[in-house]
Order: sequence, then C-alpha cells, then structure tokens
Amino acid sequence: MPEDKAPRSARSGGRAARHAARAAPLAEDLRPVRPGLEGGTYAPLSDAEIARIHDTALTALEEIGLADAPESGVALLTGAGAIQSADGRIRIPRSLVEDMLAIAAKDITLHSRDGAHDLTLGGARVHYGTAGAAVHLVDPVTGAYRDSTLQDLHDAARIADRLDNIHFLQRPMVARDIPDNREMDLNTIYACVSGTTKHIGTSFTEPDFVPDALEMLHLIAGGEAAWRARPFLSNSNCFVVPPMKFATESCQVMEACIRGGMPVLLLSAGQAGATAPAPIAGAIVQAVAECLAGVVYVNALAPGHPAIFGTWPFVSDLRTGAMSGGSGEQALLTAGCAQMGRFYGLPCGAAAGIADAKLPDMQAGWEQATSNVMAGLAGLNMVYEAAGMHASLLGFCLESLILGDDMLGQALRCVRGIEVTDETLGLETMRATCLGGPGHYLGSEQTLKLMQTEYIYPALADRTSPKEWLENGSPRLLDQAVAKKQEILSQPPVARLAPDLDRAVRERFAIHLPAH
Repeated sequence: MPEDKAPRSARSGGRAARHAARAAPLAEDLRPVRPGLEGGTYAPLSDAEIARIHDTALTALEEIGLADAPESGVALLTGAGAIQSADGRIRIPRSLVEDMLAIAAKDITLHSRDGAHDLTLGGARVHYGTAGAAVHLVDPVTGAYRDSTLQDLHDAARIADRLDNIHFLQRPMVARDIPDNREMDLNTIYACVSGTTKHIGTSFTEPDFVPDALEMLHLIAGGEAAWRARPFLSNSNCFVVPPMKFATESCQVMEACIRGGMPVLLLSAGQAGATAPAPIAGAIVQAVAECLAGVVYVNALAPGHPAIFGTWPFVSDLRTGAMSGGSGEQALLTAGCAQMGRFYGLPCGAAAGIADAKLPDMQAGWEQATSNVMAGLAGLNMVYEAAGMHASLLGFCLESLILGDDMLGQALRCVRGIEVTDETLGLETMRATCLGGPGHYLGSEQTLKLMQTEYIYPALADRTSPKEWLENGSPRLLDQAVAKKQEILSQPPVARLAPDLDRAVRERFAIHLPAH
C-alpha cells in the first residue's frame, strides 16, 4: 500500500468510530450542556461597585420609598416595620430590608409537571427559557405579522417541550383571539400545561381570576395538597410600575398567588432613559431597590416563600425613546443585574435574547447571542426571553424558537467553560501521538471518549463544506426550522392531559382549544 494511503485509512476508521459514538445516547450528567450549569465567570461590576449599588438602593428605599401600595400591602409592610409617610409613600428602613433578606428563600425548586424537568435555582446555576407578552406571531417566510392566538401559544409550548436547551416556558404570547380576560387567563394556563411538562410561568389580569386558576391547577395536579407540594406554574408579577410605585392590582394578584402556594417572579421592568435612569448603573439601582421592596412585601406575607428576584430593566434608544432590547447596553444591564442577584444570594431572573430585528436574520443572531452568552456567563439563574422574541418584544416566531435552541446550546457551552485536569491537559495523549504515534488525534481513545461530552453539535446549523452543501441541495437554515416545526406539530403533544382529566377540565372551564 502506498505510504500516502495510510493516513486516509486511519482517518476513515476514526470517522466511523466518531459517527458511532455520536449515535449513542448520553446520560443526562454526561451531556456537554444541560440545565443548571454554573456560570458566574463574567463580572462587569467590581465588588466595590456592587457595594455602592446596594447602598444606593437602600438609601432610595429609605428616602424616596414607593407609592400606591394597596391597603393590604400597606398593612403588611407597615406591620413588618416599614413607614407610611404623610405623602402616602412607603419608606423601608435598611434594617428591615436586611432582616427580610435573611429569611428570604435562597435555593428554590421550580417544579415541572412530570418531575423530569425540575429547575434548582440559586448560586450561579443557569437556565434559559421563553417569556414576554408578544401580541403578534411572526411568519419568517412571508415577513407577515398577525395577531397571536391561543393556538399559537399552545404550539409554542409544544415546540418548547421538544427543545433540550429551552428549560422552561413562560408565556411568550397573548391569546388575542379571546376577548374575555378571565377566559384568556385560564386558557393560557390550559394551552401551556397541555403543551409542555416543563415549568410554566404566566400572569393574571385581575386578582379575582386567581381562585379559578388555582382550582384548575388543583384539578390538573390531583388535588390541592399535590399542587402545593409541587407547584408547576409560577406567577410572573409586575408588582411595581417604575419609577418607584407599586402596581396596586398586581400586588393584590401577588398576594392571592402566594396564599395559593404559587411561586412568584418579582418583576421590575423599567426602561432606561424613560421609566428608569438613563445610566446603566442607575437603572440597576432602581431595579434593585424596587425588587428589594418586593422581597420585603413577600416575606412580610409568607416568610421564605419561593420568589425570584426579577431585576428586569430594559434599554431605550435615546434617539427615539424606543426599546432596544438587542443592544450591547441591554446585555451589560442584564449581566449587572445577575451579579446583584448573586450578591444577595437570591434566585434571580432577567431578560436576554431579545431581538429588535423583525425576522430571524443576521441582526437577530448577534442580538440574541450576545445577551444570552453574557447573561449565562454572569450566572443568571433564569434567562427570560432567551429565544423566539422579535421586534423588541412585539413579535414571537416559532421558527426562531427552534433556531434559538441551537444558539442556546452554544451559549451553554460557553457557560460551562473549560475544565482543566490531568486528563484534559492531555500530555500523555500528546506523547503517544507525537512519539511514534499516528501524528494526529482523530482516532485516539481520548478523542472518542470526549467527543460527545466535551463538544456540542448543532441540530440544524450547517457545518458541511461548500461542496457538500451544494451536493445536499444548498439547504437554508430557515427552511430546516420550518420543517422541524411542521414535524413537531404533526405529532400528538406528549404533555396533553389524560382523556378523563381533560374532560373534567373542559366541563368546569370554557376551554377554547379543540380537544385532541
């Protein structure tokens, strides 16, 4: 055999072995990326800067306070030691904040309905998922934006259920085809729960709607005790109206959810330069102050209740005042908020992955990837809006959600970082390869062992050569996402309720989705 043929034979054998290794399923703990990987290696704020933000936020709570608390909230907060001043604002002494931080839940579990997708928050453990209240569904093929529907929401849940790197589903769209707000809130829960077994987040329009929602959740869970033991749905609650005002009705919703055993996301969503200070540091200060007020509120009602520190400020394009969620400033803002949550030791969540781009194009790619990677590296526990969201939160795209799964896989690999051990340093493998070995690592035992655990491979993104790409018909990424969407939605949802349970829910509530 000619000498120049030998390396090809070795490479061919190595390639076959690699294909075989890739085909073998991996145990969850061996996967190269998975929910809850530890971030925290990126820190845009120094320790001294964190301390200054903390001190300024406490001063704001003491000296400025918050307006418009409901009567029930006034009673809870003043009963805990806050002060209602003559101007009606609730001012919170820093000693009270420190006392409530001491009893606030630090490590919490967001349960899934099937138990297989539980999320353990705390520390720098990172999870990516959806969120938002988009009012349009985006068709990336035609470029059309149309009103989002309940079916669209259900389809998003079904798709998220099948995507490994989407770890939770917070309602990404509003069901605009249901005009009655009570029915919309209840059908939102049904559409999500029957589409995915992963943890779900949703909002409620009015406090009076919460009891019906809890009744539905008890029915689905198998009783109130079962629900309270493993609440698989949480309340995303905009309990403040920035700057520094309580959202009266949302606070009442929050109280009802807490009494019902539902975890809450304490969401402060100021917009820098509009409803929050324009400097990034100032926007973080206000968000921290508002969310600390929420921590006091929650723990005055139910000490240790599971709550997520939702510092979620947005950025404005100061030329127009429009939101610029895909900006570098937004990425920095979110990473800084992640540091503050970790400073307090609280489960924290914020927004990343928002695209100002109207379609899943190159602009969307850099906007979504930059903020998602920075949020993960900063150790944000819950990265909301991570995939699918366009037009600065106005439009949601199912195909973009699917493409986002690949993008988030790469982001998670960055979060995981580099493991440095005797084995990964690879000196003995180098010695065996270079001193009398084949001169390459393609078929080495170490390469075959680590190729699936050290490296992540995209599901849809194309890594073929130009020649192979042409031979394969020049496939376009968007076409593959469309095909993947159709494949998922052509199959019955795994999460659908059992027939007898589904009938019971439909007999009690006006469900708008057709029965399967």
